[in-house]
Amino acid sequence: MSRPITFGLMLHGAGGHMHSWKHPSGPADASVNTDFYIEQTRKAEAAGIAFVFVADGLYINEKSIPHFLNRFEPMTILSALAVRTSKIGLAGTISTSYSDPFTVARQLASLDLISGGRAAWNVVTTPLEGTALNYTRAHPEHGERYQIADEYLQVTQGLWDSWDGDAILRDRETGQFFDPEKLHTLDFKGRYFSVAGPLNAPRSAQGQPVIFQAGTSDAGIGLAGKYADGVFLNPLSREETATATARLKDAAQAHGRARDALKTFPGFSPIVAATREEAEAKYAAIRNLLTLEDALAYLGRFFDHHDFSQYDPDGPFPELGEIGRNSFRSTTDRLKANAREKGLSLREVALLAATPRSEWTGTGTEIAEKIIDWIDGGVVDGFILGFAVAAQGLEDFITHVVPELEARGRYSRTLAGTTLRDHLGLPFKESRYRAEPLPGTKTG
Repeated sequence: MSRPITFGLMLHGAGGHMHSWKHPSGPADASVNTDFYIEQTRKAEAAGIAFVFVADGLYINEKSIPHFLNRFEPMTILSALAVRTSKIGLAGTISTSYSDPFTVARQLASLDLISGGRAAWNVVTTPLEGTALNYTRAHPEHGERYQIADEYLQVTQGLWDSWDGDAILRDRETGQFFDPEKLHTLDFKGRYFSVAGPLNAPRSAQGQPVIFQAGTSDAGIGLAGKYADGVFLNPLSREETATATARLKDAAQAHGRARDALKTFPGFSPIVAATREEAEAKYAAIRNLLTLEDALAYLGRFFDHHDFSQYDPDGPFPELGEIGRNSFRSTTDRLKANAREKGLSLREVALLAATPRSEWTGTGTEIAEKIIDWIDGGVVDGFILGFAVAAQGLEDFITHVVPELEARGRYSRTLAGTTLRDHLGLPFKESRYRAEPLPGTKTG
């Protein structure tokens, strides 16, 4: 087989479209429907998808996307999925700006143990300023959020190395539970955190949970280059994605890491059918789920929930000054630049943001060929599937695209190994305290 292709699947209730809950292909309460999450995850596992990913947010208001108004906390639903699956990876979002590293290190270590080494953490710094209203603290500025995250990751990864892999003996004959020489206290003291350790959880089958990150701001790329095993990219053109991948791998190399130690996964929302005409009809049905008012509210989410209804929708995209600067910066910069370069009206920007027409719209053959082109061209290492409508999208992808990739010898429904690191082609994460790997562990 040529270079294999890796997919992740975003689990976000009924789907990524703000009114996906209206679509008849899945349950309206999908965002809090445990059976639906289990069904989607097991279907993905059977199809050879490497991991599922649960995004999160910590602030809502009446303008939030409907399925954000009530949804599962990631670690809770992932723990439920861990005991109903056997091989698929389990990734969840946790904010470094609004949590404590010891608690998060323990939660993720527990998920890694429960799942047999399949846990991953999507590290986010939380862009929405309103989040601070729920946590009795000031919202850090963009640059400081990444400084906090850097220190946070030092702590969590240090805590995950508290125990050598063979430190726990449980020897009933001698009465010795552990080897004290193989227990390590962290004693971290930094600007933002002071954490003694050790962590009360042993290392897992993959050594440490996989670290994912999202975003391509300069600060985000710097952090990813230092710590991330994988990065989720916004849906971009082939050229823009290739540039982002190169910058991220450059950053990894600058931190003394191999370029292939950091994998990139762009957001990927294919609309696929047996014919192009059927695919276009599916896109039209999804687009028609929302109104202009809906689209303006969706757009406002990226700009600190700015009220875009006050402007003429058919006028030029408004000048917003510093609005959105401390939120989804890479996204808001891209939206503004695109509007300026193409002379788009506010209506056009809002509708494109709320229901973007995916360039990945077509037949299974067309989508498969494009996927292979991106992989073979070194544009990306894999894709994160985030369907506009989850139930229909996953079923169509498995029905139309997976067989095309299999026929070309580029995909297998059998996941490699047993841990998420195995699935992603990453080595076992060695402890900083151990010079040699444990017997039977995968190294690279």
